[in-house]
Amino acid sequence: MESAVARTAARARIALVTYRPGEEGISADRDLPVLKGALEDAGAEAVVVYWDDVEVDWGAFDLVLIRSTWDYSWRVAEFVAWAERCGGLTRLANPAGVVRWNTDKRYVGDLAAAGVPVVPTRYLAPGDPVELPEDQDFVVKPTAGAGARYAARYTPGERETAVRQLARMHDEGLTAMVQPYVKNIDARGERALQFFGGRLLHASRKGAVLEPGTPFDGDKVPHPRLEAWEPTLAELAVAERALAAVPDGSDALLYARVDLVDGDDGRPRVMELELVEPNLFLWLHPESLPAVVEGILKAAAL
Repeated sequence: MESAVARTAARARIALVTYRPGEEGISADRDLPVLKGALEDAGAEAVVVYWDDVEVDWGAFDLVLIRSTWDYSWRVAEFVAWAERCGGLTRLANPAGVVRWNTDKRYVGDLAAAGVPVVPTRYLAPGDPVELPEDQDFVVKPTAGAGARYAARYTPGERETAVRQLARMHDEGLTAMVQPYVKNIDARGERALQFFGGRLLHASRKGAVLEPGTPFDGDKVPHPRLEAWEPTLAELAVAERALAAVPDGSDALLYARVDLVDGDDGRPRVMELELVEPNLFLWLHPESLPAVVEGILKAAAL
């Protein structure tokens, strides 16, 4: 007997949403062709589209799945407006309300207010007085950013350089985040716990991204020394608390990535919560592909 998922797949039309590559014309999303092929093998029609393509009829899809819209942080207002329009025409994953909340990293403050252990964070908007740590290394980065864009690590003696970065960001209308540099990243790395369809999919660990002396506007490797990771019970507990604190509720999420680091006390804390366009790292975890395909097809049937 044909399964319900198979019947859904036979008629599902799914948009896999990505960014428009630059002059080189090559996408950095290694998972996209693999995911497209797997969905087509399951019987669905999977179409790769650019989020800013004005010719796309979003209402013609059963599901619009945000995958690698990795240029959104340069165009946040435009991207959120697109998500709201698209979500009004068809099912968007993740929903527009989640996208709006998660594109602004002031959500870290919301998580802290909900009792989730996070990396301590202060925010400096244009016009705010500049107050920087004087007794520890610290990080400056924008509230709207991805791939370590405009992020840098400083010592207290590099205050003047940090102030110049803040001036540049504020001139561009960006609000800055200031966080202590969590030194345990250098020894234990940063862990990314991926969830799909409400369940843990897999986890990864990467090395420190912000090397001392790297300019905030310099190129960085966003996922250095990436490797598979088996999450601890403590990491799972913190990740689940973070997802439960999402304003629209964790039930609204098709996918999520929770980035964790160890604080000075050795306990996991949330660095970031990626609900817009997290890399799934399927090339590192090929065993997760069937679960991802099944979750997408189920979402398309809702």
